[in-house]
Amino acid sequence: MPRDPERRDFRATRWRLRITAPPVEGKANEACIELLAELLGVKRAQVTIIAGHTSRTKTVAVKGARAADIAARIATLQDGG
Repeated sequence: MPRDPERRDFRATRWRLRITAPPVEGKANEACIELLAELLGVKRAQVTIIAGHTSRTKTVAVKGARAADIAARIATLQDGG
């Protein structure tokens, strides 16, 4: 199966988010998804935690968005924008 040309690996990019929601009944995970969606300019439904549901370290996927657009948004945020 050919690799998707829009797929990018941002494993080297780590963000530290400060979530105030308690880690009870998925509230912190939902807050994390909501914050990432807002920062990345996508809908909440497009952001999914794919690893680390019960951990402080999480891996997320953003679906339905072009990798180049997400990469540009990440670069803007890292530059202080």
